[in-house]
Parts: sequence; C-alpha cells; structure tokens
Amino acid sequence: MSHEMWTAQLDAYLDGELDSAETVKLDSHLRECPACAAEGLRRLQWKKTIQSAGQRYVADPKLRERLQKNIAPEKPVRRWWPAYAITMAVVLLLAGIAVLREGSRQERNSRIVSELVDLHVSTLASSTPVDVVSTDRHTVKPWFAGKIPFTFDLPELQGSPFELVGGRISYLEQSPGAELIFRVRKHQISVFIFQERAIPGRLPNMGPTDVRSFHLETWTHNDLRYCVIGDAAKDDIQALSNLLKGRG
Repeated sequence: MSHEMWTAQLDAYLDGELDSAETVKLDSHLRECPACAAEGLRRLQWKKTIQSAGQRYVADPKLRERLQKNIAPEKPVRRWWPAYAITMAVVLLLAGIAVLREGSRQERNSRIVSELVDLHVSTLASSTPVDVVSTDRHTVKPWFAGKIPFTFDLPELQGSPFELVGGRISYLEQSPGAELIFRVRKHQISVFIFQERAIPGRLPNMGPTDVRSFHLETWTHNDLRYCVIGDAAKDDIQALSNLLKGRG
C-alpha cells in the first residue's frame, strides 16, 4: 500500500472511525514508517490545537530558550537522536490518539443515546404513534418483513404486565429499524431494534440507565442492537428487557 493510501486513512484513524482490522494494520504501519508517524503526529497536533484554541496561554518561545540555556549548556546532537525522535513521535501520536478516540467515542455514544430519546419523545407526541396497530406479536412481526433488512423475535407477554401496542419504522443514523411500542400501567415504552453495524462506533451495553428523565437499557444479540426506553419504573424497563432477552 502506498504512503498516499496510508495517510488517506489518518483522519479516520485519529477520529476512531476505522474498524478494528484497519486500526490494527495502521497501528503496525505507524510503528515502522517514520514519515507516516510524523504526518500522523502533525495532524494530531492540529486537531488538538483546534480543540483548545483560545483556551490556554502559550508562552513566548524566547522564554523557553532562555530557561533551557540556564538549566544546562547545549550538547552536541547525538547519532541516536533521529531514531529517538521518531520513537517519541510514535509514542506521542499513539497517546494522543487514545485520548481523542475516547473523547470521540463518548461524544458519539452521547449523540446516539440522545437520538434514541428524541425518537421516543416523538412517538409519545405523535397522533399516530404506530404504523401497525396490534397486540398480537404474530401480526406485528410479519408486518416488518421487507421494510427493514433483518428479522427479530418477540416474546410471549401472557402472564406479564406488558401489552404490545404495535410497531413502526424508525431511523437511527439514517438506518431503518423497528420500534415496538409496549404499555405497562399507563406508561409507554419504546423498544428499538437496529443492526449493530448500522450504528457508528460501538455503543456499550447499559441499563437500566437514567437519560433525560427516562430509563434506558441497551444490549446486543445476534448482531442486533436492542434499546428499551421509557418513563416507567426501572424494574419495569429491566423486566421487559429480560423478556426480550428470553429470560422472562
């Protein structure tokens, strides 16, 4: 692979948008290629500068020169300096990438959770909250066939406090998925199901978690991402989640 092809991946790499296989390959290349490591460090510093612009004071470079002269006399450049500089560049690059990735990951997860809450609120406010109205899971599940690129199972609710109201198509990050509406003691709960690969990054399994006055539980199963959200009690959110997981 040419340098141009490696460097073309650097921005996605720094933002944590490459998949795990591509990330491993680029990690390995950066450890062996001084040119790409230097370019990666340059872009990392540029991104960090933009993030922190106007938020900190930068000392005059002349002050640093005076301090260095007072601390120790100048020494001749040693032969190992270029190799040391490259090693330090790689270390700084990888350390900076880790910080940026974590920040980007948290920002993406927060955005996705916020979108799920907005979808649930939109359903609550809608005069037609479902596209297929039925309490029969054998009616609701087939309705989604051909409308979304996956299938899913619905639990048996007999003997539970939950009632299936119906379902609708919802979109997360422009990807279609199923939204199932359940009711428990006058509270409405949305269950979203999307393909895991349609969600950027990797949303961690959570729950029940407080999110903007709602409770949320989310997990993956068979490459599908399930999200249960509502203002019902946490125990109800967890109980419905357990039914969907087949543990009810």
